Amino acid sequence: MQGLFHTQITKRDGSEQAFSLAKIEAALLRAGRASGEFDLPEARHLAECALLHLSSLRPQEHMTVELIQDTVERVLYDADYRHTLRRYVVYREQHATLRQDRHALVDVAASINEYLDRQDWRVNANANQGYSLGGLILNVSGKVIANYWLNHVYPPEVGRAHREADLHIHDLDMLAGYCAGWSLRTLLNEGLNGVPGKVESSPPRHMSSAIGQIVNFLGTLQNEWAGAQAFSSFDTYMAPFVRKDRLGYNEVKQYMQELIYNLNVPSRWGTQTPFTNLTFDWVCPDDLREQIPCIAGEEMPFAYGALQTEMDMINRAYIEIMMTGDAKGRAFTFPIPTYNITEDFDWDSPNAERLFEMTARYGLPYFQNFINSELKPNMIRSMCCRLQLDLRELLKRGNGLFGSAEQTGSLGVVTINCARLGYLHRGDEDGLLAALDRLLELGRDSLEIKRKVIQRHMDNGLFPYTKRYLGTLRNHFSTLGVNGINEMVRNFDMRGERDITSDWGRALALRLLDHVRARMVEFQAETGHMYNLEATPAEGTTYRFAKEDRKRYPAIRQAGTEDMPYYTNSSQLPVGYTDDPFEALEQQDALQRKYTGGTVLHLYMTEALSSADACRSLVRRALSRFSLPYITVTPTFSICPKHGYLNGSHAYCPKCDAELLARKQAVNA
Repeated sequence: MQGLFHTQITKRDGSEQAFSLAKIEAALLRAGRASGEFDLPEARHLAECALLHLSSLRPQEHMTVELIQDTVERVLYDADYRHTLRRYVVYREQHATLRQDRHALVDVAASINEYLDRQDWRVNANANQGYSLGGLILNVSGKVIANYWLNHVYPPEVGRAHREADLHIHDLDMLAGYCAGWSLRTLLNEGLNGVPGKVESSPPRHMSSAIGQIVNFLGTLQNEWAGAQAFSSFDTYMAPFVRKDRLGYNEVKQYMQELIYNLNVPSRWGTQTPFTNLTFDWVCPDDLREQIPCIAGEEMPFAYGALQTEMDMINRAYIEIMMTGDAKGRAFTFPIPTYNITEDFDWDSPNAERLFEMTARYGLPYFQNFINSELKPNMIRSMCCRLQLDLRELLKRGNGLFGSAEQTGSLGVVTINCARLGYLHRGDEDGLLAALDRLLELGRDSLEIKRKVIQRHMDNGLFPYTKRYLGTLRNHFSTLGVNGINEMVRNFDMRGERDITSDWGRALALRLLDHVRARMVEFQAETGHMYNLEATPAEGTTYRFAKEDRKRYPAIRQAGTEDMPYYTNSSQLPVGYTDDPFEALEQQDALQRKYTGGTVLHLYMTEALSSADACRSLVRRALSRFSLPYITVTPTFSICPKHGYLNGSHAYCPKCDAELLARKQAVNA
């Protein structure tokens, strides 16, 4: 009878092995003895009955483990062994759970070796994390926490969508929220305190102690969040200390140096520097001009609006320190400065000259467009007190890609693999949007679950400083992001001839972003929580998506190489498409305005701009002529360990090469 059908069976992992009647017999015997309903002779008879059922399979049908087990259940049911059947079903379920748990277990040895040998893509997934012992510890513990989220918190369909790279749930390695903006005014007025059992500081009386509390605050809060920590109106709120103590410029510069150096020390878990952002007003905002600052509980005899000279000193000192770099001439990564460019911005001031010289050389600042965009300066402070939010509209988070307005931020980010959607639904826009809806809904479900989990743990004291200085997550957004829209367009086009730079491709991208925005309004109405759309800085994710798609869909169109495929970030232009910043602005203006969360257009330069004047002209024209909310100028430069800053891209230092050549010629002579 066994010769009537295939003698090979397909296992769950896809491999094949020989069919064995003895294994069926043994399984039935264990179940029968456990229930007390039968022993070996009946187990043998039931196994023969199962074999009879299986022999009726057609030759083209696959014999699988699941099919055999289903057949055994049927035989037990027909023979009326109900207790045994119940035990057999429970046995199957228990082993299915064990298999899932084994799949979720972290292979400790493999995890450590993959990190040490730099084989794990996560080693380079975070540009702010170096290869180090702390990075190893964070990498391994992060896998444990990620499996906790995927197997014990999120429902199976969410975990499956992430594992299969339909979407990416960011920061799974942290049981924490994503990013947060804090009120610097609250910290300066109240001090760093209020957490039982922890060292407490009174409100700072002088700039030196204010700087110390800012560094400690940002470093401490960074350990309770996965992403960026931000302060707004830094120059406005720090200016009163300069006036009160009658500080000279050299003293202010020393304090700025202490701030910047201390915030670039890799003191965060994982041997990372705290991911920090400071927003500078440059000119005192209208809503603060008449307000009176308090220092250590004492009202000052002046208003914020009277401190332009002190603000100028702070901005000058900050720029000069960032321009100088560290002892080897390397640029400081943090804090990322965001400058609010308003109608009354003085483009020709000495500080503006310094700002654009720094931008031309290093490209450090982000520029927030208050001239020609939908953003308004007071938005960065209004979020913390706007308790009755209109959930029929989409609000802007404020302060750019790595910043957040005061007392708001993002609780979590889910990014959609748009390139795959374009490939699977090429030529069918309705089908693409329907599949997108399913992923957006899974993203919503995961974010709503995360909100409840983080709020519960905050209430229980897991994030003591967040609870002290934030208290509630009601002003934090749930963030949905997109990745690979350029490749989505390329794959959606049946002939593969058009991308996002074509009118047709850009129109398709705009329709998709509008669709996401419309769904987010629905999510807000359903949940009572704020949602925003982010141009996700998908550092490791863009590679992960492409790698997974390459395995599943070999014909899919991707960027990069065969060995290192990737997808273009969000709805950005293809890498290397243009060196003309105004062509990039023309192409991206409408797309950039669709994002209500973090986004920025990088204006890439092949080398440093020729002068501060050239950089000033570029930024001024960009912000005046276009409505996109944020831009940054990104010149190409290199750093030699010996000679420091080098304009342009250099694989080898030309000065070192010249020295080596001169030395060789001297030896030959």
